[in-house]
Amino acid sequence: METATGSRPHRVVVLALDGLLPFELGIPHRIFGRPKDAAGRHLYEVVTCSVRPPGPVETDADFAIQVGHGPETLATADTVIVPASYELGPVFEEGVLTEDLAAALGRIRPGTRLASICTGVYVLAAAGLLDGRPATTHWADADRLQRLFPRIRVDPDVLFIDDGDVLTSAGVAAGIDLCLHMVRRDHGTAVANEVARRTVVPPHRDGGQAQYIERPVPDPQQATTTGARAWALGRLHEPLQLRDMAARESMSVRTFTRRFREEVGVSPGQWLTRQRVERARHLLESTDLSVDQVARDAGFGTAQSMRQHLQTVLGVTPTAYRRTFRAGAALRT
Repeated sequence: METATGSRPHRVVVLALDGLLPFELGIPHRIFGRPKDAAGRHLYEVVTCSVRPPGPVETDADFAIQVGHGPETLATADTVIVPASYELGPVFEEGVLTEDLAAALGRIRPGTRLASICTGVYVLAAAGLLDGRPATTHWADADRLQRLFPRIRVDPDVLFIDDGDVLTSAGVAAGIDLCLHMVRRDHGTAVANEVARRTVVPPHRDGGQAQYIERPVPDPQQATTTGARAWALGRLHEPLQLRDMAARESMSVRTFTRRFREEVGVSPGQWLTRQRVERARHLLESTDLSVDQVARDAGFGTAQSMRQHLQTVLGVTPTAYRRTFRAGAALRT
């Protein structure tokens, strides 16, 4: 997606609704407010608007926020983000937009990228923008979303879903993952990773990772798979066997696999593939290594194997990815 029109930065408009969660409202400003090009110009402009004329918007906390822009701002957006709200009224109860919300959404230009964080998905759903599409929300609200909007393919087990021009995420921290993903999609891993470092959050959690892990904080009396993961990350270029990772933690393969999934949310094999894809992306953006060498250094062995994995995960070939994002290595935040 183009991130600017002419010399103008890509405009992200955040729709602030009554009952909003201040934390989630701030996520787009924090993530999209950081990236700059090599000349120090912001790559994004982030603006907050309301469905009403400028004025106060209530939050779920003991304070309101003053919003300086009205619904007409939505017509200027390249991306619109709808954070969570706990006061959606008929949108949440009946799946129907209020009059002012429908009028506001009607101002959005065709082709604008749309995204929601947590229960913000109900707004997109009530507007009919998710019919026939996959979508997600906080796992505690997923069943209700599916019942209210049966035409949506609700997946409660992922952090976020990128369906091209419409993206949806689970709650709270998953909104950070979603926004970082959009920066990564727009400008590549180098820019997104630098934003993550400055925000002091993990640079990448795959959208397909489980929302809810049964034992996210292991019992201190039990062994974890942390050491094996760190060991594997330092050896992605080598053939790695599951039994070798299990041996690092003195576990059987069966126990290690079960514990790994409990802690990380995916299997060891899925995790390794994702780490290798991220390694390949970094090398394609930041080095002049040949595609064959990148494949070897990332642990795919052959260029054909890497090509298949990148095509599956990113939808592009290594050469096309490098051509698109090679300039991203020159950007700074």
